[in-house]
Amino acid sequence: MTERAGSPDMSDDRLRMTPGPTAVPAAVRDRMAEPTPNPDVEPEFFEFYRELTDDLGAIYGDDDIVILGGEGILGLEAAVASLVEPGDRVLCIANGPYGEGFADFVESYDGEAVVCDSSWRDPIDLAAVESRLEEGSFDVATMVHCETPTGVLNDLEPVLALLEDHGVISVVDAVSSLGGTAVPTDRMDVCLGASQKCFSAPPGLTVASVSDRAWAKIESFETRGFYTDLEPWRDAADEEWFPYTHLSSNLYGLGAAIDLLLEEGLETVFERHERAAQRCRERAADLGLSIYPDGAQSSPTVTALEVPGRAEELQRTLADDHDIVLATGLGDLAADVLRVGHMGHNARVDRVERTMDALEAVLEE
Repeated sequence: MTERAGSPDMSDDRLRMTPGPTAVPAAVRDRMAEPTPNPDVEPEFFEFYRELTDDLGAIYGDDDIVILGGEGILGLEAAVASLVEPGDRVLCIANGPYGEGFADFVESYDGEAVVCDSSWRDPIDLAAVESRLEEGSFDVATMVHCETPTGVLNDLEPVLALLEDHGVISVVDAVSSLGGTAVPTDRMDVCLGASQKCFSAPPGLTVASVSDRAWAKIESFETRGFYTDLEPWRDAADEEWFPYTHLSSNLYGLGAAIDLLLEEGLETVFERHERAAQRCRERAADLGLSIYPDGAQSSPTVTALEVPGRAEELQRTLADDHDIVLATGLGDLAADVLRVGHMGHNARVDRVERTMDALEAVLEE
């Protein structure tokens, strides 16, 4: 497909191949620079917001979408704050740092977090999840589709089926997969995304789909917070009233980014991510690098390369000598994993080739 004028072009020569925030296309930056109406009082803005949630619905396959003013972590906390009351039991299904991190949110809202964890190198342990569900009742379950720090894409279909059978509300962090690969949103009660990942808009917005079952629990609360509460957003656009002044320029940027994605077509976008990921892993194999944990579990949006003890050194040299920015791992993996984000508008084979050429040169040095 022919790219729209300026769609992925950078304003400088630096190539930022990080797994979010991703490169922002010129069309998105231009849209953000336009004058915006007052989002609190002008009807045009509410109409724009409704159209944007409709467009996001085409990506989600769902028509009940809300957009919050805050980076993607806001979505994770807001889902817990809106669905977990003191004493609620929450099954935190985890095989990575973000899955484990849900437990911290649950406990901060006085819920009982029961962590069902697997090694970061392994898929979600379905048998362990089933065993936990048989041991006692749960109100909510949390999980992550793409664990960005490890590059693992979890197969959530069987997990979601188990939760449905047990009547448990599901909350899924799909921040690093939504818009880059297929997400089984039809089986999720709350599916969380963010502007700065596969959509290639600037950081600052959380997007979420919310099921009728989740809304029913949210609206049953007698006491609640405010900024992290999803409830006021359900009818905000129809009532032409936002709980707080929305991030109008960011929303315009997200709108332009979604226009680019839908114009290209979802299946074409997914195929582009697959091609970029495959080429990245082929080049890694040529360089003798292993994938963490392995290519079979890796997401089309990010590849984690094992470089024991060298991640920070390689990151620094690539930036200084080749104008290419990559990410290291997080936590215990900070020194041992280097991550390539072929995500959003950076999911292009030519950009992967430039990145891997530079990595090859650095390794040879």
